Amino acid sequence: MKTIELDDDLYFYIASQTRHIGESASDILRRLLEQPARIKAIPPASALADVTPAEPQPVAAGSEALTRLLASGALQQEEKSINRFMLLLSTLYRDDPAGFTQATEIKGRKRVYFSQDPEALRASGSTTKPKPVPETPFWVITNTNTSRKQNMVAQLMASMGYDEALIAEACALV
Repeated sequence: MKTIELDDDLYFYIASQTRHIGESASDILRRLLEQPARIKAIPPASALADVTPAEPQPVAAGSEALTRLLASGALQQEEKSINRFMLLLSTLYRDDPAGFTQATEIKGRKRVYFSQDPEALRASGSTTKPKPVPETPFWVITNTNTSRKQNMVAQLMASMGYDEALIAEACALV
């Protein structure tokens, strides 16, 4: 395996294209580039000249609360990552309660991340620490690192139709 450096916006775009938790960046890129599971040889540079960038996703209808939150600086003022995470989730729900139901599709290999039943979250792992998302009927596991929280937010926002730039901006503040 080789290591490459990516700009934050490109990283969050790739993360937003994840179909399931645990899917590797290589698998995501292969799918997006419509490549076979394993590539034996690197294509010649001339083959890359015909690559066209993907069309950006539209900003979700009703992103007013999120836009206000990001502009207000309230996320930056929160000292704890968990508080920023919860504030962001409740704002996403306020913008689009129906779209937020997509959160229940975001799962790990063994864990359920979002549910309307805290017992479902507790049953999916021994140290999930479920907490209610403020002002919503949803619960979320909170015993994850910041990177996982950012990934959860990116996947949720992508499924709700937010554009890549807004996803990257929100995830950078979690």
